[in-house]
Amino acid sequence: MFDEQVLWAREQYVCTAPAPMITVLLDLLEEVEELAGQRQPAAVQVRLSELISMLATLVADALMKLGQLLRSRAWYATARNAADDSGNTELRARVRAQAAMLPFYYGPVEAAVALAREARIICRGRPSATAAFASAAEARALAKLGDRDGAETARRLATSAFEQSRAGSPADNDAFGFPERRFRLYESGTLTALGKTSEARRVQEAALRLYPSKTGIDPALLSLEAALCLAQDRSPTEACQLAATTFLRIAPEHRTPIVEERAREVFGALPPGAESGRAARELRGILALPSGQM
Repeated sequence: MFDEQVLWAREQYVCTAPAPMITVLLDLLEEVEELAGQRQPAAVQVRLSELISMLATLVADALMKLGQLLRSRAWYATARNAADDSGNTELRARVRAQAAMLPFYYGPVEAAVALAREARIICRGRPSATAAFASAAEARALAKLGDRDGAETARRLATSAFEQSRAGSPADNDAFGFPERRFRLYESGTLTALGKTSEARRVQEAALRLYPSKTGIDPALLSLEAALCLAQDRSPTEACQLAATTFLRIAPEHRTPIVEERAREVFGALPPGAESGRAARELRGILALPSGQM
């Protein structure tokens, strides 16, 4: 019964805004933890630990998107402990790769590299969607730190693992899957950070075509990375205008601090003096508006 409910929650998570999803996840988690607190056969206890880890990971991810960083960090720790208790190698790696998102967006980026690398090492020798995810996360974080060689190596590993794992990957509508659109999102982040703007734009366009809706968080992050590319290519007005349009286009329930954080990175990529331009001032004003006024 719980397996079906958790799978349903994983599928709902893909298309549901983080705030309402947290309530669903916590209610389900309470039920699973209550059962886990009772004496159970070893195999059942292992499965309950796996379910707790999956649900805690999604709670942590939702809290991260909402900018509740301390709570997110604590839930990721819970998810890692439960995954380790289960002994499920794939899940242990997956939780760590997912947890790398928190320091990638909010710092320190070195922690993102460490978590993603640990996940990749756990997956070593077993090509899977999780192995691709771990390497892609490591590549993106290394690129953000300016480690070009390390990022390119990790990117090649991610591509190889992704191509080998596609046949056996979870469905695209599963939060624990790593479909092509997500792979391209990470690749976009790597290429953008490396300054490979032409290649990044091609990847962003290809990824956006794979999203059925353009008003969610991931499509917004792709468009904001396109804005970062414009800023790097010394097109500050176009960069700020794209970032502003992207931010305003997001469905209100998906307009979370993680998107705002990425939008603010556009300012740091602008050429000297462009921060005081009209387009930059307008973008700053939009980001400062309360959500109800957008």
